[in-house]
Amino acid sequence: MAATATHRPALLAVLLGVAGAVVATVLGFLTFGAQATVAPHDVPLAVASPPGQLRQAAERVAQQGGDAVEWHVTDPAQARQMLDDKEVYGILELAGGPQGVQLTVVNSGAVNPQGTQSATQVLTGAAQGLTAALAQQGVDVAPPHLETVHPASVAGRIAPLAASALLWLGGLVATLGYGLVIRRRGLRRGPLSRVTLLLTISVAATAVVAGFFKLWDSSLTLSWDLLGYMFLTAVAFAAVQGALLRVLNLGAVAILGPLYLIAPAVAGQVPEMLNPAYRALLWSWTPFRFSTEGIRSLLLGTPDAPDVTNGLIVLGAMALAGLIVILWPIRNRVEPRAETGTREPVLADA
Repeated sequence: MAATATHRPALLAVLLGVAGAVVATVLGFLTFGAQATVAPHDVPLAVASPPGQLRQAAERVAQQGGDAVEWHVTDPAQARQMLDDKEVYGILELAGGPQGVQLTVVNSGAVNPQGTQSATQVLTGAAQGLTAALAQQGVDVAPPHLETVHPASVAGRIAPLAASALLWLGGLVATLGYGLVIRRRGLRRGPLSRVTLLLTISVAATAVVAGFFKLWDSSLTLSWDLLGYMFLTAVAFAAVQGALLRVLNLGAVAILGPLYLIAPAVAGQVPEMLNPAYRALLWSWTPFRFSTEGIRSLLLGTPDAPDVTNGLIVLGAMALAGLIVILWPIRNRVEPRAETGTREPVLADA
């Protein structure tokens, strides 16, 4: 017996050490691995010009870039609409003028910042190459210049992803804290208390995020559409967290905790820059990307962008599914009390 008692702690220590290594391996693949394997592939860009000789120059630009770039040759008005809809990350505009050909690199503050940075670098290089080629042909070319539509401050670029992370964390702390108190005290909680918790944290977290937006940059416009979208995000996150906690009890931490580490690392990336495996297995479903890009569009002046509608659908579905699980009647399990051998109820949703 003494030998067995001596070996059990050692065996437990070995198993826990291996478990820690496994967790570190999985999280390494899912978080830092997504960032370490970033490489451009089919990044959508537009080259825009009026019909005529400039369109021929635009076609030549579209033949460059290889697999890293997917060019869309179109007219300036259509290209800017594509930029507002986030179908492209930037535009190279060709236009004739009194000083000759004018080249303009157009980007948008409402587009993913990493996508904008990569696009601007590629478009600037393309503009410089085209300027040199046209100059060799004797064409007068004005120096390229940069134009930013829907300009965003540093805070404006960071705020959307930060809002998603803070709304998730607020719901997570409130939901887990409430579950721990309920479980420790053996209390019963009904639909009213669950809904009260959901609404309280959703309103409070939305107010906190809105306050941070104004603290970081007082010029940011907090429209009712934006506040409503953030509130829906908070409800969706808290509803899913509450549903998992009700079904899995405190075992839900094993899912909810890693989600916070994984999702922001992937949601902030440009999908065309991610390894295809990460794009399919992580980016395609993470709710953080729907909340982040929807908030970005509403905050920075493109409320009609498709990602707002997509976000409303996905987040609304998450909120509805979570509420159904939270409010669905579940009978309590009965387990024996360790000290006395009597049986006591253990709440399945605590």
